[in-house]
Amino acid sequence: MCVTRFSARAAGGDPKPDRVQQDAYSHEVISAGFWPGNGGFGAASFYCYAAPVPAGLGDKPIQPGIWNAEMGEFLLPCDEVREAADPAGAVMGFLESTYAAAADCAHWDRAALERK
Repeated sequence: MCVTRFSARAAGGDPKPDRVQQDAYSHEVISAGFWPGNGGFGAASFYCYAAPVPAGLGDKPIQPGIWNAEMGEFLLPCDEVREAADPAGAVMGFLESTYAAAADCAHWDRAALERK
């Protein structure tokens, strides 16, 4: 599961290592989803990242979840979701707060991009 939003602004920055990544990250992106636990974190988690990573993103408060500086993304471990009084609310809070943090840090025109 993955949801990705694009700002419609070119991402710029360093060239990507392969053609797939060049196309996937040619424009600013915020992506969120679920990862089963292999890779850098090692535990099943929900995630959210922005590419390129805007300055100050890791300092933004989110609820619930953590910033993983090594991976450059926000994580919400499934164990934390299972223990929450409202698991669906915890996931939604994570998704909404991480998107808002990334979009605000990147100075996205949220009014033009979002629907009520």
